[in-house]
Amino acid sequence: MSRASEPLDPLDLKLLQALQTDGRAPFSRFAEVLGVSDQTVARRYRRLRATAGLRVLGMTDESLLGRQSWLVRLRCTPDVAEQVAGALARRPDTSYVGLISGGTEVICAMKPRSGEERDELLFGRLPRTPRVISVSAHCLLHSYYGGPLGWLSKLQALDAEEEAALTRPPVEPAPAPVVLDAEDEALLAVLRRDGRTPLTELQTSTGQTESAVKRRLDRLRSSGILYFDVQHDRDLLGHATDAMLWLTVAPSAVAAVGRALAAHPEVGFAAAITGQANVVASVICRDTRALYAYLSERIGVLDGVQTVETTLTLRQVKQLTYEPAR
Repeated sequence: MSRASEPLDPLDLKLLQALQTDGRAPFSRFAEVLGVSDQTVARRYRRLRATAGLRVLGMTDESLLGRQSWLVRLRCTPDVAEQVAGALARRPDTSYVGLISGGTEVICAMKPRSGEERDELLFGRLPRTPRVISVSAHCLLHSYYGGPLGWLSKLQALDAEEEAALTRPPVEPAPAPVVLDAEDEALLAVLRRDGRTPLTELQTSTGQTESAVKRRLDRLRSSGILYFDVQHDRDLLGHATDAMLWLTVAPSAVAAVGRALAAHPEVGFAAAITGQANVVASVICRDTRALYAYLSERIGVLDGVQTVETTLTLRQVKQLTYEPAR
């Protein structure tokens, strides 16, 4: 059996959750908390990058920048679905692209930087794409779970003491909307490619002094504008079923349902959205039997849930970054 196909061991899982907790903590800090050597942490990190698709990426909270985030669903003819998904995945303003519904539907999470970029895609490019049958767009109104808190935060690989030792102080959200300057944008552009880029490389890439880079980095993080997310292959964690749930919820129950979803260990993302389905959640289960149990035993008992549409993700084309060669 190749190393890439072996299941992850407890230290691997601890490191994954540690990176989700603080993606830029030095290896020495992880080593201290986890009770291993710096070299062991570095070696595990390199192997997880090679075998589990591990990436730590700098992301921005679009709501603090006065921008909207959208979920877009496209129904296509089967012969163009992969082509459309690939084209969307290559766009810098998308963060998730998947093929669902038997390969005839594409789902895409997009973060346009302006109303013009949004309109160009939703009203211009996509409707004119040959063999795209329909386009529906759903604006994210409120996030219940996601962003700096990912599915890895719920692994329970770290014990309470380890998790507390790695948890950063709570952010103090900046008054929205925040306007980024050219130096901020240059720094964020590098971190979007690799969130663990060392300070010296950030200095070289941005043309700023190391102390200036550190001050900007601390300011962007403490204000909640910048956070770090972890990309990884979920199959290696024994969870092969990835689904989106589109819930129609009574308006009076939306907040309560959103909070309940955020507490479920299966949920990696949950938000209130516009559209007929007013709550959406991304869930990860071991298999379809576990998904059935989750739907019937956890979703089915939530007060206010009127209908649920479940769509399985057949293939994830883009998680946070697009790497077609992997």
